[in-house]
Amino acid sequence: MIGDSFSTVAFTGHRTYCGQADDTLRRAVGAAYARGCRTFLSGMAVGFDLAAAEAVLECRAVCPGLRLVAVIPFKGQAVRFSAGDRARFERVAAAADETIVLSADYHRGVYTVRNDFLVGHAARLIAWFDGSPGGTSYTVRRALCLGRTVDNLCPAGPAFPPPAPGLF
Repeated sequence: MIGDSFSTVAFTGHRTYCGQADDTLRRAVGAAYARGCRTFLSGMAVGFDLAAAEAVLECRAVCPGLRLVAVIPFKGQAVRFSAGDRARFERVAAAADETIVLSADYHRGVYTVRNDFLVGHAARLIAWFDGSPGGTSYTVRRALCLGRTVDNLCPAGPAFPPPAPGLF
């Protein structure tokens, strides 16, 4: 069961992520943990999502109570991955504290459903966003519109101001 959204972080990022900021990613997980975040949601896509999930798994050894939730958009998602990425996916999914599969089958819009789920269940988003259009852009924009904090680790990407405090 996903904890309260105030202590939950989701990840979003490009499939082209190749590990260039893995140390920064682990530090971001540690910093979120230090702020009280305990549950981390990964959308389980190739690239940044799997790297972020692996960072959470590494940090679990020194961060008691840290949880990884694998949010899989549809059953059989990894069938479309390369053999290496499929093995990574299966290793991460097996080590996750919880796995949520959002749809039994692929359908148009399944990734948007997954992205909305991530943003809807987290107060903070850790991103690898270079500013290009696509699913990561959609997820970052949605998070900002909903007043979520977005930490963008991509040095070539835009920085986002913290959300303005609201009355409620």
